[in-house]
Amino acid sequence: MNVLWLINIMLPAYAVAKKQPFSVREGWVYGLYEQVRRHRDAEGGEEITLGICFPAKRNSGREIIDGVSFYGFKEDLSTPEKYERGLEKRFAKIIADFQPDLVHVFGAEFPHALAMVRAFEQPERTLIGMQGICTEIAKEYRADLPESVWNRTTFRDAVRRDSLRQQQEKMKVRGVRERSALLLAAHITGRTEFDREFTRRLCPRATYHPMNETMRSVFYEGEWSFENATPHTLFMTQGDIPLKGLHFVLRAMPYLLGLYPDLHLYVAGNPVFESHGGEEEGQSLQKKGLKKRVPEDLKVGAYGEYLSQLAENPLLREHVTFLGILDAEGIRSAMLRAHALICPSVVENSPNSVCEAMLLGVPVIASDAGGIPSLLADRQEGILFKKTSVKDLQTAVQTLFDDPALAARLGAAARKRALLTHDPDTNYRRLCEIYRTMEEQPVADL
Repeated sequence: MNVLWLINIMLPAYAVAKKQPFSVREGWVYGLYEQVRRHRDAEGGEEITLGICFPAKRNSGREIIDGVSFYGFKEDLSTPEKYERGLEKRFAKIIADFQPDLVHVFGAEFPHALAMVRAFEQPERTLIGMQGICTEIAKEYRADLPESVWNRTTFRDAVRRDSLRQQQEKMKVRGVRERSALLLAAHITGRTEFDREFTRRLCPRATYHPMNETMRSVFYEGEWSFENATPHTLFMTQGDIPLKGLHFVLRAMPYLLGLYPDLHLYVAGNPVFESHGGEEEGQSLQKKGLKKRVPEDLKVGAYGEYLSQLAENPLLREHVTFLGILDAEGIRSAMLRAHALICPSVVENSPNSVCEAMLLGVPVIASDAGGIPSLLADRQEGILFKKTSVKDLQTAVQTLFDDPALAARLGAAARKRALLTHDPDTNYRRLCEIYRTMEEQPVADL
Protein backbone atom coordinates (compact mmCIF):
# COMPACT_ATOMS: atom_id res chain seq x y z
CA MET A 1 0.00 0.00 0.00
CA ASN A 2 1.52 3.35 -1.07
CA VAL A 3 0.57 6.07 1.41
CA LEU A 4 1.56 9.69 0.88
CA TRP A 5 1.70 11.89 3.99
CA LEU A 6 1.40 15.65 3.84
CA ILE A 7 2.87 17.18 7.01
CA ASN A 8 3.61 20.68 8.30
CA ILE A 9 7.23 20.25 9.39
CA MET A 10 10.51 18.67 8.32
CA LEU A 11 10.82 15.40 10.20
CA PRO A 12 13.94 14.93 12.35
CA ALA A 13 14.80 11.74 10.43
CA TYR A 14 15.17 13.73 7.21
CA ALA A 15 16.80 16.75 8.85
CA VAL A 16 19.48 14.70 10.58
CA ALA A 17 20.29 12.83 7.37
CA LYS A 18 20.59 16.12 5.47
CA LYS A 19 22.31 17.97 8.35
CA GLN A 20 19.58 20.60 8.54
CA PRO A 21 17.84 22.20 11.54
CA PHE A 22 14.34 21.03 12.34
CA SER A 23 11.31 22.10 14.37
CA VAL A 24 10.33 20.52 17.69
CA ARG A 25 6.64 21.07 16.90
CA GLU A 26 4.11 18.36 16.11
CA GLY A 27 5.99 15.57 17.81
CA TRP A 28 3.08 13.15 17.35
CA VAL A 29 3.86 12.99 13.62
CA TYR A 30 7.40 11.85 14.35
CA GLY A 31 6.08 9.36 16.91
CA LEU A 32 3.77 7.85 14.32
CA TYR A 33 6.52 7.85 11.68
CA GLU A 34 8.76 5.85 14.01
CA GLN A 35 6.01 3.29 14.52
CA VAL A 36 5.39 2.88 10.79
CA ARG A 37 9.12 2.45 10.18
CA ARG A 38 9.54 -0.02 13.05
CA HIS A 39 6.59 -2.20 12.04
CA ARG A 40 7.64 -2.10 8.41
CA ASP A 41 10.97 -3.64 9.35
CA ALA A 42 9.41 -6.26 11.65
CA GLU A 43 8.49 -9.70 10.37
CA GLY A 44 4.84 -9.78 9.39
CA GLY A 45 4.52 -6.02 9.66
CA GLU A 46 2.01 -3.99 7.68
CA GLU A 47 3.13 -3.40 4.11
CA ILE A 48 3.06 0.38 4.00
CA THR A 49 5.32 2.13 1.51
CA LEU A 50 5.54 5.65 2.84
CA GLY A 51 6.06 8.95 1.02
CA ILE A 52 6.24 12.26 2.88
CA CYS A 53 5.69 15.80 1.59
CA PHE A 54 6.92 18.62 3.81
CA PRO A 55 7.49 22.41 3.58
CA ALA A 56 11.04 23.35 2.61
CA LYS A 57 13.02 26.34 1.40
CA ARG A 58 12.91 24.95 -2.12
CA ASN A 59 11.22 22.20 -4.11
CA SER A 60 13.13 18.94 -4.18
CA GLY A 61 12.73 15.70 -6.09
CA ARG A 62 12.26 12.34 -4.45
CA GLU A 63 14.92 11.63 -1.81
CA ILE A 64 14.86 8.17 -0.27
CA ILE A 65 16.02 7.94 3.34
CA ASP A 66 15.72 4.67 5.24
CA GLY A 67 13.22 3.38 2.67
CA VAL A 68 10.92 6.43 2.87
CA SER A 69 10.43 8.81 -0.07
CA PHE A 70 10.71 12.48 0.95
CA TYR A 71 9.51 15.41 -1.19
CA GLY A 72 10.16 19.01 -0.21
CA PHE A 73 7.81 21.71 -1.45
CA LYS A 74 8.35 25.46 -1.23
CA GLU A 75 5.81 27.34 0.86
CA ASP A 76 5.99 30.51 2.98
CA LEU A 77 4.56 29.35 6.31
CA SER A 78 4.90 32.86 7.73
CA THR A 79 1.85 33.83 5.62
CA PRO A 80 -0.43 30.80 5.99
CA GLU A 81 -3.49 32.84 5.02
CA LYS A 82 -2.22 33.14 1.42
CA TYR A 83 -3.05 30.44 -1.11
CA GLU A 84 -0.64 29.64 -3.93
CA ARG A 85 -2.18 27.69 -6.79
CA GLY A 86 1.32 26.69 -7.86
CA LEU A 87 1.25 24.18 -5.01
CA GLU A 88 -1.43 22.21 -6.82
CA LYS A 89 0.88 21.71 -9.81
CA ARG A 90 3.75 20.79 -7.50
CA PHE A 91 1.67 18.17 -5.70
CA ALA A 92 0.32 16.81 -8.99
CA LYS A 93 3.93 16.05 -10.00
CA ILE A 94 4.64 14.38 -6.66
CA ILE A 95 1.47 12.29 -6.93
CA ALA A 96 2.42 11.22 -10.47
CA ASP A 97 5.88 10.22 -9.24
CA PHE A 98 4.88 8.38 -6.05
CA GLN A 99 1.56 6.91 -7.25
CA PRO A 100 -0.15 6.83 -3.83
CA ASP A 101 -3.09 4.56 -3.07
CA LEU A 102 -4.05 6.91 -0.22
CA VAL A 103 -3.19 10.45 0.80
CA HIS A 104 -3.07 11.30 4.52
CA VAL A 105 -3.07 15.03 5.31
CA PHE A 106 -1.99 15.95 8.84
CA GLY A 107 -4.07 19.01 9.65
CA ALA A 108 -6.23 21.16 7.39
CA GLU A 109 -5.10 24.55 8.67
CA PHE A 110 -2.37 25.35 6.12
CA PRO A 111 -2.91 26.19 2.41
CA HIS A 112 -0.98 23.11 1.33
CA ALA A 113 -3.76 20.90 2.72
CA LEU A 114 -6.31 22.33 0.30
CA ALA A 115 -3.79 22.24 -2.55
CA MET A 116 -3.08 18.54 -1.94
CA VAL A 117 -6.69 17.38 -1.83
CA ARG A 118 -7.41 19.39 -4.99
CA ALA A 119 -4.40 17.86 -6.75
CA PHE A 120 -5.22 14.29 -5.67
CA GLU A 121 -8.90 14.53 -6.66
CA GLN A 122 -9.89 11.31 -4.92
CA PRO A 123 -12.05 12.13 -1.87
CA GLU A 124 -12.68 8.46 -1.07
CA ARG A 125 -8.90 7.90 -0.81
CA THR A 126 -8.16 11.11 1.12
CA LEU A 127 -7.78 11.18 4.90
CA ILE A 128 -7.42 14.43 6.89
CA GLY A 129 -6.27 14.33 10.49
CA MET A 130 -7.73 17.11 12.63
CA GLN A 131 -5.23 19.28 14.48
CA GLY A 132 -6.12 22.89 15.26
CA ILE A 133 -9.49 24.20 14.06
CA CYS A 134 -8.95 27.64 12.54
CA THR A 135 -12.67 28.41 12.33
CA GLU A 136 -13.00 28.05 16.10
CA ILE A 137 -9.67 29.75 16.77
CA ALA A 138 -10.83 32.82 14.85
CA LYS A 139 -13.95 33.05 17.01
CA GLU A 140 -11.90 32.98 20.22
CA TYR A 141 -8.94 35.01 18.98
CA ARG A 142 -9.46 38.04 21.21
CA ALA A 143 -8.99 35.84 24.29
CA ASP A 144 -10.63 38.36 26.64
CA LEU A 145 -7.94 40.98 26.04
CA PRO A 146 -8.72 44.54 27.17
CA GLU A 147 -10.09 46.86 24.49
CA SER A 148 -6.97 49.03 24.66
CA VAL A 149 -4.74 46.04 23.87
CA TRP A 150 -7.02 44.60 21.20
CA ASN A 151 -7.12 47.91 19.32
CA ARG A 152 -3.43 48.73 19.68
CA THR A 153 -1.06 48.64 16.69
CA THR A 154 2.65 48.72 17.46
CA PHE A 155 5.44 49.63 15.04
CA ARG A 156 6.02 45.94 14.37
CA ASP A 157 2.30 45.35 13.77
CA ALA A 158 2.05 48.27 11.34
CA VAL A 159 5.10 47.20 9.32
CA ARG A 160 3.92 43.62 9.04
CA ARG A 161 0.22 44.52 8.74
CA ASP A 162 -0.27 42.10 11.57
CA SER A 163 -2.16 43.72 14.43
CA LEU A 164 -4.27 41.49 16.65
CA ARG A 165 -7.38 42.37 14.66
CA GLN A 166 -5.56 41.62 11.42
CA GLN A 167 -4.35 38.32 12.84
CA GLN A 168 -7.96 37.41 13.56
CA GLU A 169 -8.98 38.27 10.00
CA LYS A 170 -6.15 36.13 8.63
CA MET A 171 -7.32 33.27 10.81
CA LYS A 172 -10.82 33.62 9.40
CA VAL A 173 -9.38 33.25 5.89
CA ARG A 174 -7.49 30.15 7.00
CA GLY A 175 -10.75 28.82 8.42
CA VAL A 176 -12.42 29.15 5.02
CA ARG A 177 -9.58 27.20 3.37
CA GLU A 178 -9.66 24.62 6.13
CA ARG A 179 -13.37 24.01 5.59
CA SER A 180 -12.84 23.75 1.84
CA ALA A 181 -10.18 21.05 2.33
CA LEU A 182 -12.34 19.06 4.75
CA LEU A 183 -15.27 19.10 2.35
CA LEU A 184 -13.07 17.46 -0.30
CA ALA A 185 -12.12 14.50 1.91
CA ALA A 186 -14.30 11.47 2.59
CA HIS A 187 -12.34 10.41 5.66
CA ILE A 188 -11.38 12.37 8.79
CA THR A 189 -9.52 11.35 11.93
CA GLY A 190 -10.05 13.04 15.27
CA ARG A 191 -9.69 12.37 18.98
CA THR A 192 -11.98 14.69 20.94
CA GLU A 193 -15.68 15.51 21.14
CA PHE A 194 -14.68 19.01 20.06
CA ASP A 195 -13.32 17.99 16.65
CA ARG A 196 -15.95 15.26 16.20
CA GLU A 197 -18.78 17.76 16.62
CA PHE A 198 -17.12 20.33 14.36
CA THR A 199 -16.61 17.87 11.52
CA ARG A 200 -20.08 16.36 12.00
CA ARG A 201 -21.65 19.79 11.46
CA LEU A 202 -19.38 20.70 8.55
CA CYS A 203 -19.23 17.47 6.56
CA PRO A 204 -21.77 14.96 7.90
CA ARG A 205 -21.31 12.59 4.93
CA ALA A 206 -17.61 12.04 5.64
CA THR A 207 -16.52 9.10 7.79
CA TYR A 208 -15.07 10.15 11.16
CA HIS A 209 -12.41 7.74 12.44
CA PRO A 210 -11.46 8.11 16.13
CA MET A 211 -7.69 7.86 16.46
CA ASN A 212 -5.38 8.90 19.28
CA GLU A 213 -1.89 10.30 18.91
CA THR A 214 1.52 8.88 19.73
CA MET A 215 3.70 11.32 21.62
CA ARG A 216 7.46 11.81 21.39
CA SER A 217 9.37 8.89 22.87
CA VAL A 218 11.03 10.81 25.73
CA PHE A 219 7.65 11.40 27.37
CA TYR A 220 7.18 7.68 27.91
CA GLU A 221 10.26 7.69 30.16
CA GLY A 222 10.28 8.83 33.77
CA GLU A 223 7.52 9.61 36.23
CA TRP A 224 6.70 12.72 38.26
CA SER A 225 6.85 12.65 42.04
CA PHE A 226 6.08 15.38 44.53
CA GLU A 227 9.36 14.70 46.32
CA ASN A 228 11.42 15.51 43.23
CA ALA A 229 9.36 18.50 42.11
CA THR A 230 9.84 22.10 43.22
CA PRO A 231 6.83 23.18 45.30
CA HIS A 232 4.68 26.02 44.02
CA THR A 233 6.14 26.06 40.50
CA LEU A 234 4.00 26.21 37.36
CA PHE A 235 5.18 25.36 33.87
CA MET A 236 3.74 26.45 30.51
CA THR A 237 5.06 25.20 27.18
CA GLN A 238 3.99 28.23 25.16
CA GLY A 239 2.74 31.75 25.77
CA ASP A 240 3.53 33.88 22.74
CA ILE A 241 0.01 34.23 21.34
CA PRO A 242 -3.18 35.33 23.13
CA LEU A 243 -4.93 31.99 22.60
CA LYS A 244 -2.48 30.28 24.96
CA GLY A 245 -3.69 32.46 27.84
CA LEU A 246 -0.43 33.50 29.50
CA HIS A 247 -2.03 36.82 30.40
CA PHE A 248 -4.55 35.02 32.63
CA VAL A 249 -1.74 33.42 34.63
CA LEU A 250 0.12 36.72 34.98
CA ARG A 251 -3.09 38.40 36.16
CA ALA A 252 -3.60 35.65 38.73
CA MET A 253 -0.07 35.70 40.12
CA PRO A 254 -0.20 38.74 42.46
CA TYR A 255 -3.01 37.09 44.44
CA LEU A 256 -1.29 33.70 44.42
CA LEU A 257 1.99 35.22 45.57
CA GLY A 258 0.17 36.44 48.65
CA LEU A 259 -0.51 32.79 49.48
CA TYR A 260 2.71 31.26 48.12
CA PRO A 261 5.62 33.73 48.29
CA ASP A 262 7.89 31.18 46.57
CA LEU A 263 5.56 30.79 43.59
CA HIS A 264 7.40 30.70 40.25
CA LEU A 265 6.16 30.49 36.66
CA TYR A 266 8.37 29.00 33.94
CA VAL A 267 7.37 29.55 30.31
CA ALA A 268 8.91 27.79 27.29
CA GLY A 269 8.56 28.75 23.64
CA ASN A 270 9.17 31.91 21.67
CA PRO A 271 10.11 34.91 23.83
CA VAL A 272 7.25 37.39 24.04
CA PHE A 273 9.06 40.54 25.05
CA GLU A 274 11.35 40.52 22.01
CA SER A 275 10.70 40.15 18.29
CA HIS A 276 7.45 38.21 18.43
CA GLY A 277 7.23 35.10 16.29
CA GLY A 278 10.64 33.48 16.55
CA GLU A 279 12.75 32.53 13.54
CA GLU A 280 10.06 33.12 10.91
CA GLU A 281 9.36 36.56 12.34
CA GLY A 282 13.02 37.43 12.34
CA GLN A 283 13.36 36.36 8.71
CA SER A 284 10.34 38.46 7.75
CA LEU A 285 11.77 41.53 9.46
CA GLN A 286 15.14 40.85 7.83
CA LYS A 287 13.53 40.95 4.38
CA LYS A 288 12.13 44.39 5.21
CA GLY A 289 15.52 45.60 6.37
CA LEU A 290 14.36 45.98 9.97
CA LYS A 291 16.05 43.20 11.88
CA LYS A 292 19.37 45.02 12.36
CA ARG A 293 18.27 48.64 12.11
CA VAL A 294 15.30 48.65 14.50
CA PRO A 295 15.69 48.47 18.31
CA GLU A 296 14.28 45.33 19.91
CA ASP A 297 11.45 47.15 21.69
CA LEU A 298 10.07 48.27 18.31
CA LYS A 299 9.83 44.68 17.08
CA VAL A 300 7.29 43.65 19.71
CA GLY A 301 3.61 43.18 18.95
CA ALA A 302 0.70 44.52 20.98
CA TYR A 303 0.29 41.25 22.88
CA GLY A 304 3.98 41.12 23.75
CA GLU A 305 3.77 44.69 25.04
CA TYR A 306 0.78 43.78 27.18
CA LEU A 307 2.54 40.76 28.70
CA SER A 308 5.59 42.91 29.35
CA GLN A 309 3.45 45.42 31.21
CA LEU A 310 1.86 42.68 33.31
CA ALA A 311 5.24 41.15 34.13
CA GLU A 312 6.68 44.54 35.11
CA ASN A 313 4.53 44.43 38.23
CA PRO A 314 7.13 44.58 41.04
CA LEU A 315 5.51 41.54 42.62
CA LEU A 316 6.20 39.42 39.54
CA ARG A 317 9.67 40.42 38.41
CA GLU A 318 11.49 37.69 40.29
CA HIS A 319 8.80 35.08 39.82
CA VAL A 320 8.55 34.63 36.04
CA THR A 321 11.24 32.99 33.91
CA PHE A 322 11.12 32.60 30.12
CA LEU A 323 13.08 29.52 29.08
CA GLY A 324 13.10 30.05 25.30
CA ILE A 325 12.73 27.25 22.77
CA LEU A 326 13.22 23.83 24.39
CA ASP A 327 13.67 20.47 22.73
CA ALA A 328 11.66 17.46 23.87
CA GLU A 329 14.14 16.55 26.60
CA GLY A 330 14.15 20.13 27.87
CA ILE A 331 10.37 20.21 28.10
CA ARG A 332 10.32 16.83 29.81
CA SER A 333 12.85 17.96 32.42
CA ALA A 334 10.95 21.19 33.08
CA MET A 335 7.70 19.26 33.50
CA LEU A 336 9.21 16.79 35.97
CA ARG A 337 10.59 19.68 38.08
CA ALA A 338 7.27 21.55 38.18
CA HIS A 339 4.56 21.25 40.79
CA ALA A 340 2.05 21.36 37.93
CA LEU A 341 1.63 22.02 34.25
CA ILE A 342 -0.79 24.85 33.55
CA CYS A 343 -2.67 25.17 30.27
CA PRO A 344 -4.88 28.29 30.35
CA SER A 345 -5.78 28.32 26.63
CA VAL A 346 -9.05 29.79 25.40
CA VAL A 347 -9.33 27.21 22.62
CA GLU A 348 -7.50 23.91 21.98
CA ASN A 349 -8.26 20.58 20.41
CA SER A 350 -5.82 18.26 22.18
CA PRO A 351 -2.75 20.20 23.32
CA ASN A 352 0.45 18.17 23.27
CA SER A 353 1.59 19.78 26.50
CA VAL A 354 -1.34 18.28 28.41
CA CYS A 355 -0.92 14.85 26.83
CA GLU A 356 2.82 14.78 27.49
CA ALA A 357 2.41 15.92 31.08
CA MET A 358 -0.20 13.22 31.66
CA LEU A 359 2.16 10.57 30.32
CA LEU A 360 4.74 11.66 32.89
CA GLY A 361 2.18 11.81 35.69
CA VAL A 362 2.64 15.58 36.10
CA PRO A 363 -0.44 17.17 37.73
CA VAL A 364 -2.35 19.22 35.17
CA ILE A 365 -4.33 22.42 35.67
CA ALA A 366 -6.16 23.34 32.45
CA SER A 367 -9.01 25.41 31.12
CA ASP A 368 -12.18 23.64 30.06
CA ALA A 369 -11.60 24.81 26.48
CA GLY A 370 -12.35 22.89 23.29
CA GLY A 371 -11.24 19.27 23.43
CA ILE A 372 -9.38 19.43 26.75
CA PRO A 373 -12.30 17.90 28.72
CA SER A 374 -12.01 14.88 26.40
CA LEU A 375 -8.43 14.34 27.56
CA LEU A 376 -8.90 14.27 31.32
CA ALA A 377 -11.72 14.10 33.85
CA ASP A 378 -12.01 17.06 36.21
CA ARG A 379 -10.90 16.29 39.79
CA GLN A 380 -10.13 12.72 38.75
CA GLU A 381 -7.18 13.11 36.37
CA GLY A 382 -6.50 16.82 36.66
CA ILE A 383 -8.19 20.10 37.52
CA LEU A 384 -10.21 22.04 34.97
CA PHE A 385 -11.21 25.66 35.40
CA LYS A 386 -13.55 27.94 33.50
CA LYS A 387 -11.68 29.40 30.55
CA THR A 388 -10.80 33.13 30.77
CA SER A 389 -11.70 33.18 34.49
CA VAL A 390 -8.75 34.41 36.55
CA LYS A 391 -10.64 33.67 39.75
CA ASP A 392 -11.30 30.05 38.76
CA LEU A 393 -7.67 29.70 37.71
CA GLN A 394 -6.54 30.93 41.14
CA THR A 395 -8.88 28.49 42.88
CA ALA A 396 -7.60 25.59 40.77
CA VAL A 397 -3.98 26.39 41.63
CA GLN A 398 -4.83 26.71 45.32
CA THR A 399 -6.64 23.38 45.32
CA LEU A 400 -3.63 21.60 43.88
CA PHE A 401 -0.94 23.42 45.85
CA ASP A 402 -2.70 22.91 49.21
CA ASP A 403 -3.09 19.15 48.84
CA PRO A 404 0.08 17.24 47.84
CA ALA A 405 -1.77 13.94 48.15
CA LEU A 406 -4.38 15.14 45.66
CA ALA A 407 -1.66 16.26 43.25
CA ALA A 408 -0.02 12.84 43.38
CA ARG A 409 -3.35 11.04 42.99
CA LEU A 410 -4.40 13.14 39.99
CA GLY A 411 -1.01 12.73 38.34
CA ALA A 412 -1.03 8.96 38.78
CA ALA A 413 -4.56 8.65 37.37
CA ALA A 414 -3.69 10.85 34.42
CA ARG A 415 -0.60 8.79 33.68
CA LYS A 416 -2.61 5.55 33.75
CA ARG A 417 -5.08 6.96 31.24
CA ALA A 418 -2.44 8.53 28.99
CA LEU A 419 -0.41 5.34 28.73
CA LEU A 420 -3.49 3.72 27.20
CA THR A 421 -4.55 6.67 25.07
CA HIS A 422 -1.09 7.23 23.64
CA ASP A 423 0.07 3.63 23.39
CA PRO A 424 2.22 3.56 20.24
CA ASP A 425 1.39 0.02 19.14
CA THR A 426 -2.35 0.49 19.67
CA ASN A 427 -2.35 3.73 17.71
CA TYR A 428 -0.32 2.21 14.89
CA ARG A 429 -2.75 -0.70 14.59
CA ARG A 430 -5.64 1.75 14.55
CA LEU A 431 -3.99 3.70 11.73
CA CYS A 432 -3.62 0.52 9.70
CA GLU A 433 -7.30 -0.31 10.30
CA ILE A 434 -8.29 3.09 8.93
CA TYR A 435 -6.08 2.68 5.87
CA ARG A 436 -7.51 -0.77 5.16
CA THR A 437 -11.06 0.56 5.54
CA MET A 438 -10.33 3.26 3.01
CA GLU A 439 -8.94 0.71 0.56
CA GLU A 440 -11.70 -1.84 0.98
CA GLN A 441 -14.80 0.28 1.57
CA PRO A 442 -14.33 3.68 -0.02
CA VAL A 443 -16.99 6.36 0.45
CA ALA A 444 -18.29 7.63 -2.88
CA ASP A 445 -20.58 10.37 -4.19
CA LEU A 446 -19.82 13.05 -1.62
